[in-house]
Amino acid sequence: MQQDKQTQNCFAWVRFIRKMKEHLLPSGIKNKQKRSEVYAKVKHEKKIEKKKKAKSREAALKKALELGEDPPPRPTPRTIENTREHDDTVCMPDDEELFAVNDADEFSSILSRERIPKVMLTTSRFNSTRGPAFIDNLLSVIPNSHYYKRGTYDLKKIVEYANEKDFTSVMVVHTNRREPDALVVINLPAGPTAHFKLSNVVLRKDIKNHGNPTSHHPELVLNNFTTRLGLRIGRLIYSLFPQDPNFRGRRVVTFHNQRDFIFFRHHRYIFETKESKSNSKAKEQKDTDVSPLDKVKARLQECGPQFTMKLISLQLGTFDTKGGEYEWVHKPEMDTSRRRFFL
Repeated sequence: MQQDKQTQNCFAWVRFIRKMKEHLLPSGIKNKQKRSEVYAKVKHEKKIEKKKKAKSREAALKKALELGEDPPPRPTPRTIENTREHDDTVCMPDDEELFAVNDADEFSSILSRERIPKVMLTTSRFNSTRGPAFIDNLLSVIPNSHYYKRGTYDLKKIVEYANEKDFTSVMVVHTNRREPDALVVINLPAGPTAHFKLSNVVLRKDIKNHGNPTSHHPELVLNNFTTRLGLRIGRLIYSLFPQDPNFRGRRVVTFHNQRDFIFFRHHRYIFETKESKSNSKAKEQKDTDVSPLDKVKARLQECGPQFTMKLISLQLGTFDTKGGEYEWVHKPEMDTSRRRFFL
């Protein structure tokens, strides 16, 4: 009797080990050959399951079309963006308190067209040749912007001078190892000051088949600035540009926020006329009675530059490293989750 009990326990233990092996992840197997075999098997099973789901979706769609019903809704794929962590600071379209705050903030005079944006561009004290070249590109992007050599002047003195000359913003491009790596944007006269990290900088001359921008005021497009901090950064960017875009110039400046990285692009619309097949046949037959049928197609031509910004800090008031009060500062412990975004 006792021996039968031991045998049953032994069989139960073997079944438990087999069950554990079935649910064991490939990363938990130490043997490389066995791990690759298990991984290939899991991958094959997922592929078969995916094909089955696709076939069932196609069959359901075909059946709905035959019956004259509405097709079943397509499943939305799970992405990092649509599975982000809940944030209480996300702005809602019916938030009256937020609109009241925006009407009285530091950018309201420019965004309501009471003041015309006037931007001063300068570099860090020890800049390279790429710094002024990048600023030269920015001068063609931002209307009514002016470049001033930094020299040995302190940034506080530059802010005081810009206030006296009725500038609305100061932009400072910092270079490191001959590459622009940081951008400081100071709103005048009372701040705030935003510090961005720059990466992936591509100048206009390095872009293949680039276009040359005109002097028309560009159309400004900002995407995915959804939180209160993001809205504040968006309004800071808006305050650099005039609020009366000239659509005849066909210029578009885009700041696209994705996972707290702000991607900058500068394009021009180009409208091209392409002859249709009927028009080309008419030309071959030399039939003058047939009216030409030309198709107008639109495409984008990049004008440059390209760069990516990431917010490092947002400081109340103008630039002050010692006694300045910060609204928001990025810290390493904030990067513990891939699904937590702040803009």
